Amino acid sequence: MTHPTPTPISSRGAPPPAPESGLFSLADLAVETVTRLAERTVELHRDPTAHTRPLTGAALGILFALPSTRTRTAFTVAAARLGAATVAYGPGDLHLSAGEAVEDTGRSLGTMLDGLVARPAGSLDDLRRLSRHGHLPVVNAMTPEEHPTQGLCDLATLRLTLGSLDGLRLLYVGEGNGTATALALALSGVPGCEATFACPPGHGLPDGLLATARERAGRAGATFTCRDSARSLPVGVDVVYTTRRRTTGAGQPDGAWRERFRPFHVDEEFMTRRPGALLLHDLPARRGEEVSGAVLDGPRSAAWTQAAMKLSGAMAVLERFTGPQAPGTPAPPETAAVSDASDA
Repeated sequence: MTHPTPTPISSRGAPPPAPESGLFSLADLAVETVTRLAERTVELHRDPTAHTRPLTGAALGILFALPSTRTRTAFTVAAARLGAATVAYGPGDLHLSAGEAVEDTGRSLGTMLDGLVARPAGSLDDLRRLSRHGHLPVVNAMTPEEHPTQGLCDLATLRLTLGSLDGLRLLYVGEGNGTATALALALSGVPGCEATFACPPGHGLPDGLLATARERAGRAGATFTCRDSARSLPVGVDVVYTTRRRTTGAGQPDGAWRERFRPFHVDEEFMTRRPGALLLHDLPARRGEEVSGAVLDGPRSAAWTQAAMKLSGAMAVLERFTGPQAPGTPAPPETAAVSDASDA
């Protein structure tokens, strides 16, 4: 596929915003789309050459204003394997870090790039504004609100390791962060899924997100239960999921946070009480904090398969959401089109 060069903006006046496009939240996607993306991730994991280099001729921006090991590497390599050239931006490389308006940055990048993968210093709304004002497909590579590509990778990892997910029983233990948000939305379309999210008081999933996930889950016959205590958690589960605590970087230091999280530690005793369960962890991990090294590296850990699947997940996302053939790609300013209603 040959990608045309981006359409130049008018020489006078700022172009009007267009409908946003890309991947911002799994809540924006139909359940069928989420399922297909997970299936495609498994396909590309099993055969990394199962594509036609659909992004040949495209130029993608890779913006990471915050640290990343797996996600940044996955999207950079995925873009190369699909045929795209990449432009990498670090924390201080764009004038966003010096106060330039998001809208102005978007307008400029949109005249040169075919898509943008971004982990911003700001919010999810910043990514939506970049897309609207840049007429540019944008992929959310993690914001405080949600880590949607991680949720897709998690769903794909479960499909690869367990096969059918109907009736899946999952116990999430730890912080209700963006990974937990994406996981809840990813699981909300799994028929009969029983998910329990156990988080310390004050660190649970956001109420609005939980309401959205439960509404979607109701249509699939899935149920979500939230606990604020580590006592009496279910033992008959297929999967235990935990993540690194991000509380220390939340901007509101809490000297007692480790004490609050300690009962939610996943160690050998915790897993012994759940003899059939696999372990998932999105990494990076702090051994001895949220999980013991023996569990993370042990035979029931799928965390390393999960990490490897970040690459095929990035390929599946770029294949679908970037380039001129992607559903919902904004048209040039003069003929801006409405985005794909199936993903509304």
